[in-house]
Amino acid sequence: MDIILEKKPKNPTIIQGFPGFGLVGTIATEFLIDHLKTEQIGKIWLDDLPAMVAIHEGKVVEPIGIFYNQEYNIVIVHGITAIQGMEWKVTDAVVNMAKDLKAKEIISLEGIGSTEPTAKTEAFFYSSNAKKAEQLKKSGAKPLKEGIIMGPTGILLLKAEKTMPVITIFSETHSQLPDSKAAAKIIEVLDSYLGLKVETKPLLEQAQKFEAKLKDIMVKSEVASEESKKKRLSYVG
Repeated sequence: MDIILEKKPKNPTIIQGFPGFGLVGTIATEFLIDHLKTEQIGKIWLDDLPAMVAIHEGKVVEPIGIFYNQEYNIVIVHGITAIQGMEWKVTDAVVNMAKDLKAKEIISLEGIGSTEPTAKTEAFFYSSNAKKAEQLKKSGAKPLKEGIIMGPTGILLLKAEKTMPVITIFSETHSQLPDSKAAAKIIEVLDSYLGLKVETKPLLEQAQKFEAKLKDIMVKSEVASEESKKKRLSYVG
């Protein structure tokens, strides 16, 4: 596992988003990367990652890229590839980076499964810090009282919460398909909490564009993965 950083901003807020329910974390961090005019300052590299790379609009898209916005001193960890089986390693990388940069807090963005569609998308949060919890309540998010949190976000709460503030923000989603509406809801909560001055009116439209981009990247990645499997089978056969 390697954490490659070209810059090391001090005391940033770290925001992470990985594929999960509705790809909410990935779509939301993608929106932030564009809206906040970030620069890529690094990446997280694991030998276990699939041996493939996505090309979008003539540029290489890192499986797990690290981006930085100087205005708000925010570091964004943006994952576009599935990390099943690598969750502990990826979370270790984020926590180690947070300690190295002396991060103020880590915010993890996730979709949360909901059995029935509702007219209004709800946002929830978890934080053991009373002051931050009050701030999040003012954003319109509800405290998560009961639930099971899996993946990098669950591991993050286990490994980092005792050493630094960790916040998780969830948005309801009703399927595994990319859900730009749920991602937009998370951005609204973040905007209120961090004061990012996001223009919320075109938010959903832009989130839908990111959704289409991610669908394109994921389809191409799946095709490449299948081709790779066929080649391995042909070598054996």
